Amino acid sequence: MRLPDALTQRLPGRTGKPVVSMVRLHGVIAAMSGPLPRSVINAQAVEKTLERAFAPEKLSAVALLINSPGGSPTQSALVADRIRQLADDKGVPVLAFCEDVAASGGYWLACAADEIYAHPTSIVGSIGVISSGFGLDGLIERFGVSRRLYTAGVSKSRLDPFLPEKPEDVDWLRGLQDQLHEMFRDWVITRRGDRLTTDTDLFTGEVWTGANAVPLGLTDGVGTARAVLTERYPDADLVPVDHRKPLLARLGLGASPAAMRDTRADLLLGLAQAVEVRAAWARYGL
Repeated sequence: MRLPDALTQRLPGRTGKPVVSMVRLHGVIAAMSGPLPRSVINAQAVEKTLERAFAPEKLSAVALLINSPGGSPTQSALVADRIRQLADDKGVPVLAFCEDVAASGGYWLACAADEIYAHPTSIVGSIGVISSGFGLDGLIERFGVSRRLYTAGVSKSRLDPFLPEKPEDVDWLRGLQDQLHEMFRDWVITRRGDRLTTDTDLFTGEVWTGANAVPLGLTDGVGTARAVLTERYPDADLVPVDHRKPLLARLGLGASPAAMRDTRADLLLGLAQAVEVRAAWARYGL
């Protein structure tokens, strides 16, 4: 039986032509899961997608289409390490394309590629570490609420948002951030090597446009994925590899009543996560 041409073109390797897999990595990088937010990058979420991207027999390259303001350092590292493992096993190059933003953890992901490209207007960099939270001790005091907290271990309640901030806790947090910053810096230097300029301090958390990132060595050139890949691999099929939805979602079925009850119970947590996600994008004017 002969498959329709439109379907054949969507199946990697079925045309007999070389394949360039295109994987979209869009969203904040976080271990969180659930209905809010929908666009989240983490090791679990992208595992199957990456495996499918590197699966075609006639694979010429894998392209990462990155649009992320960053997030969890651990999830950034896990996803990047998995990309490198698959690339080394398959022996194919990986090219990253920065879209609106590839900052902080988003740039960590981009450095998993052998080459990085960006649109001239992209926001690139932010090689640093940030932590945020709320101080709610004054709020609960205003409403006459007393919090009862019991711990074993003097550091167990460190940086609790309902307790007054302590200078020693802030010093501890900054020490932890310095360690993570050094790991981020070492990763960028390892991946980008001699391409990085020594005239500018690239590790202050500063961001640059895609056009200005090239002379700094943060990226290798400007251009869109289709333009660069078509020129580099003129005989290959450019095949998007999408994240697969859960079976019930693909069948158009809603969640079970029990799941709906859980969703309502977690609504406040989901809204708080959504605010954090919105803030992450807003830092770059998006």
